[in-house]
Amino acid sequence: MPSEIPATVVISGTGLWTPEHIITNEEIVASYNAWTDKYNTEHASAIQAGELEAKQKSSVEFILKASGIKQRYVYVKDGILDIERMRPAIPERPEDSLSNQAEIALHAARDAMKSANKTAADIDAVVVSCAYTQRAYPAIAIEVQNELGIMGFGFDMLVACSAATFGLHRGYEMVAAGTARCVLLINPELISSQVDYCSRDSHFIFGDVATAVIVERADTCTSLHSYDILSTKAMTQFSSNVRSNFGILSRASDVDPFSADKLFHQNGRKVYKEVCPMAEQHLRSHLESLGLTVPEIRRFWLHQANINMNTLISNRLFDKEAGMDLAPIVLDQYANTASAGSIIAFHLYNHDLASSDIGVICSFGAGYSIGSLIVRKR
Repeated sequence: MPSEIPATVVISGTGLWTPEHIITNEEIVASYNAWTDKYNTEHASAIQAGELEAKQKSSVEFILKASGIKQRYVYVKDGILDIERMRPAIPERPEDSLSNQAEIALHAARDAMKSANKTAADIDAVVVSCAYTQRAYPAIAIEVQNELGIMGFGFDMLVACSAATFGLHRGYEMVAAGTARCVLLINPELISSQVDYCSRDSHFIFGDVATAVIVERADTCTSLHSYDILSTKAMTQFSSNVRSNFGILSRASDVDPFSADKLFHQNGRKVYKEVCPMAEQHLRSHLESLGLTVPEIRRFWLHQANINMNTLISNRLFDKEAGMDLAPIVLDQYANTASAGSIIAFHLYNHDLASSDIGVICSFGAGYSIGSLIVRKR
């Protein structure tokens, strides 16, 4: 039985940083539609000749139906709604200044450290796991480690929207193996710079945020709200249905490094059709590996992609309407925050669980990739 499973590794704290800037659906639709009118006017001759397709307008109703998103937080709002720019205006910082991604990572990291009652001296490793990093090297994690005064080591890892759970897996393994006493895992999702705000299918999807989690040995945990990690499970299956081609080969390939295919793009219908059953099966098999059934699970903290995916997966798992208590939704306010979504949900909706309650943190995304952790309230 789950109560008999010895746990040597725990989640002892979480942190969340939310940007101060909000873009509502009404704002983003007004901007996109104004840009669409401008585009269609400028290319009227080519559109009439059949050489180009006219851009279709967006609407608040379309966004709500397609995603359940009502607003999104962004690191920098300037530029995103400007129809002459359609991307955030983020000035480049000098090399001797703190990077943008390290800045937001530090906010979440300090929040998690406070939650877990940890100082820099307690932490051995820092992992930054997210969908994109703003540079290849030096690692953002090492920059954060330096700013916090943490000894030991740090590294970055990218697994798209599964990066947070895959990062937690690495933290769990390090602590379980004894190569680290305590690991700080951070998900600084600065996604707005990779959004194609000129695409009707994706201009509304993403928001910026940073989350962090502390993983440590059970015998060093002093947190009031901590969770035993009972099991981890991951799977990947190659697919190009969610993709970004941005990378170092763009220079050698003599192509536009900022063209639409270098930004986030997806075949949304195929993703929905293929990922939902994969995620459901993954979760069921993970529970079965511990002899657990869905009714024994107090809460699922799922990846926050869109409301339709979350509702389908959670309702099929419970064979009923799951609702906010069994499967909390945060994407209406935060939008899709890549890997951070399930961690936001866990951070905001875990303190009310009773001792010995069991929950599941799960994310899924490009790759395809799916990662989950079964946890038990201490």
